[in-house]
Amino acid sequence: MYHTWMRYFTPGPVHHRLGLVCLGVGLQHGRLPVVGPRTLDHHVAVVVTAGGGWYRSADGRRTPVAAPALLWLTPGVPHHYGADPATGWDESFVDFTGPAAATYTELGYIEPDRPVVPLANAAPARAAIGRIARAARPGNPLLEVETAAAVHELLVALRRGRADTDADGDPVLTGLARDAFQPLSVAEHAARHGMTPAELRAAVRRAAGCSPKDYLLTVRLGRAKELLAATELPVASVARRVGYDDPAYFSRLFTRRVGLAPVRFREQQGRAVHGGWSDRVPDPEHPPTLTGDSV
Repeated sequence: MYHTWMRYFTPGPVHHRLGLVCLGVGLQHGRLPVVGPRTLDHHVAVVVTAGGGWYRSADGRRTPVAAPALLWLTPGVPHHYGADPATGWDESFVDFTGPAAATYTELGYIEPDRPVVPLANAAPARAAIGRIARAARPGNPLLEVETAAAVHELLVALRRGRADTDADGDPVLTGLARDAFQPLSVAEHAARHGMTPAELRAAVRRAAGCSPKDYLLTVRLGRAKELLAATELPVASVARRVGYDDPAYFSRLFTRRVGLAPVRFREQQGRAVHGGWSDRVPDPEHPPTLTGDSV
């Protein structure tokens, strides 16, 4: 015995320019029928929130599935899966396509080579799918845009909910960000993680879609932008704080990557934040407020 609710729709060509479009959404639970073997021309994210079952890849290898877990069904890749016939499982799924899917794949949010992904927390993904289901109500004039926006949100939630990340995100990226301002080579960063440089490059490429060097540069320049916008520190001091002893080199690098010289970037921001810099993340339930002469 099983229960199914699903909706399918066909976004128009203009909606595909949003980058991702939702083609369908469904919620199912119970002793569901086996799916496949089959091959699709679009992506499907299947989130299993209770129960268990199995997934069989094209080479015949069978992988057990235990909730919470994600099944990635990707275009052109044969798949075959099913819930345990004795216990069944609860699943929600979203069919989607669009040109942005290639970028999400490059960045490691969609993993064609890893069809079964254990999840540490499926609740945010399930909530995003719930928003898609609510948007799919008959007669909704904002159907295509609302569901497209929620697919982007779903991919972020699935990436953050993976069981191989901690609360702050991927542990390798967290460590690199922590050490980004120290004068360490890629080999030295790798050693800190107990990896070879090749293993570190593969891990960062999988998690962030770029090389360790590019990731470290992104962290450094991001912090430099924050200091330039929010403090009155001289450019040379900003350079040293983000790991560059040569202010001239820092300025050239910043200009090449950001498109503006550090001084020009600061002028463009047009403000300095009074009261000093804070690393504390604001509480979304009690956001900071502007009072009196703070503006």
